[in-house]
Amino acid sequence: MLLPVDITLGVVLAVLLAAAAAVAALASLGRSREILLAGLRAAAQLAAVSLLIGWVVRSLPALLAFVVLMYAVAVRTAGRRITRNRTWWWAALPIGAGVAPVVALLLLTGLVPVRGIALIPVTGILIGGALTATVLGGRRALDELTTRRGEVEAGMALGLLDRDARLEIARPAASDALLPGLDQTRTVGLVTLPGAFVGMLLGGASPVQAGAVQLFVLVALMAVQAVAVTTVLELVARGRLHRT
Repeated sequence: MLLPVDITLGVVLAVLLAAAAAVAALASLGRSREILLAGLRAAAQLAAVSLLIGWVVRSLPALLAFVVLMYAVAVRTAGRRITRNRTWWWAALPIGAGVAPVVALLLLTGLVPVRGIALIPVTGILIGGALTATVLGGRRALDELTTRRGEVEAGMALGLLDRDARLEIARPAASDALLPGLDQTRTVGLVTLPGAFVGMLLGGASPVQAGAVQLFVLVALMAVQAVAVTTVLELVARGRLHRT
């Protein structure tokens, strides 16, 4: 067991969460309340999932419902992080466009069976990666268009279509959303040993098997995130996702 589930773990978690919120407050980052709520929410959600997962993995309808729930929560979270207006639901497109083809490929090739014990963690990792890329790409693109609005208008004055002018300005900023995944892949095994690798080892897999699974996860995530960023950038350029 990597960590014992006892009172000591609970105390350490509480101290770390309080420390994170305190540092954010002292630095005037404006995220202290969000940090506390995120930690408490994570604890409650993981407790619920821990209780339900045994039932979910034994029932195909429950399995599919759980995957849909993961997708819906990711869309809501990403969309509301990008914008507060009614266009937030467009976040469903980049997340779905990134995750669905990869999951379909894995199922069709038999690499991942239609069983909860395999499908849920793999799909969850991919949806989480698409969520992060969509949020970062969408926010960076919209921020850049706001601060460089004059350049967009100048491009249009030179004859560029509105979409093309927006793309020219927003594309470099949105592409930064790919950097976390790229850096993680470049440094895997040297700087970090990601969760899939460690989990496989703890589950009794050989180092070679664990390495193969981790490599698959990292490459799949890069594909998912590239599609998600490309799609959210297009939505921003076409004005489907906006803040006004």
